[in-house]
Amino acid sequence: MTVAIVQREDGFTLRQQQVLTAALELLVEQGDRLTMTSVARRASCSKETLYKWFGDRDGLLTATVQFQAAKVRVPHVDRRRLDGVTLRGSVEQFARDLLTTIVGEVSVTLNRLAVGHAGAEKHGLGAIVLENGPLAIRNRLKPVLEAGREARLLRFDSSEEAYRSFFGLVVRDVQIRLLLGEMIVFGDEEIARDAADATRQFFAIYGVEKD
Repeated sequence: MTVAIVQREDGFTLRQQQVLTAALELLVEQGDRLTMTSVARRASCSKETLYKWFGDRDGLLTATVQFQAAKVRVPHVDRRRLDGVTLRGSVEQFARDLLTTIVGEVSVTLNRLAVGHAGAEKHGLGAIVLENGPLAIRNRLKPVLEAGREARLLRFDSSEEAYRSFFGLVVRDVQIRLLLGEMIVFGDEEIARDAADATRQFFAIYGVEKD
């Protein structure tokens, strides 16, 4: 059965997406030295346009993190006709997107910067990344897990606890190793294999066998 997946764009126009792509490239290159001027120059647009679209530097950073997090697509399931195959396919697709995004250079750079800013008054980047990255991504899968529980395909008390278990199975220690500088190369085959393994393990813990 085909799983319907819709790519989130968070309301950004094509031109805004081009600007945010330029901002992500500069974050990788320059870290927290990124400025509205450098983004405008890289994206071939005016600073006035950036201020009109995003408000200020923090607004631009927020939109940039949202744009990056949107690469983890939202699984859309029909609650009225949800079955085990569709649910597993949705969860596995989410796992692939999550792992693909987390191991990418952009996400590693954003997370390193966020850790360095956590608890400090440095443009609030730590809070921006936390709220618009990990927490936003979590909130995309939890309704799907809850739909699985309503359909009696999953059994858990807390969707938050279930998501944390899922995240741990998918990401394992990979994220911290990347943040600490270990060079880990993931190809599409490795990501697909790890996502499938994590999904199988998740359903072994929370899945409900149908007679």
